[in-house]
Amino acid sequence: MDFCGFQKLTLLDYPGRMAATLFTGGCNLRCPFCHNGGLVLSPESLYSEDEVLTFLASRKGLLDGVCVTGGEPLLQPELGEFLSKVKDLGMSVKLDTNGTLPNRLKELVSRGLVDYIAMDVKNCPEKYAETTGLPSVDLSRINESISFTMEGKTEYEFRTTVVRELHTEDDIAKLAQWIAGAQKYALQSFVDSGSLLSDGLTAWDKETMYRMADIARKSVPNTEVRGI
Repeated sequence: MDFCGFQKLTLLDYPGRMAATLFTGGCNLRCPFCHNGGLVLSPESLYSEDEVLTFLASRKGLLDGVCVTGGEPLLQPELGEFLSKVKDLGMSVKLDTNGTLPNRLKELVSRGLVDYIAMDVKNCPEKYAETTGLPSVDLSRINESISFTMEGKTEYEFRTTVVRELHTEDDIAKLAQWIAGAQKYALQSFVDSGSLLSDGLTAWDKETMYRMADIARKSVPNTEVRGI
């Protein structure tokens, strides 16, 4: 298995742990605000599995975990085998996913290969396709991933990147109701990385973001704002 990016130390990506972050290439969504547009449209393999595992082994006892993000990591057929090797090193695994592949998610969790799920919930159901940049989205798969994640077999969080042109306060209210009672929910302020899939997108102001968080807390008390 190859990787398109490798951050060798992060104190932010995996709550409560010192971790490394790995980026996989390719995605089945086309979210216009995606900050890793290059990984979605033209992924380039830069790090081999052997190279990554050799580094992780050298940091055994120093790093607590590994974050695997993308792109959409669950598209990678070799992911389970790789995560098994990471677990053999005694490290915890955080998986970022868009929730479109519930069967793959269930498989990896059932095998004990994932310790923390971070699932992106893009918008309220009515605006899901628009927000993912596709003509349509199979919401039954998103629902299945949400329901499975909320069973609490692992630690987890849901998160939404909030874009002025795509999200209103009413949208956030409906989205939070969709995941009512969740363990943790994060509203992430949009940031233009310079590698987006679309132009003309902007962030909401700080006051609106905090107001959206207050609205979301009516359904998910543990809601936080990130990126402000």
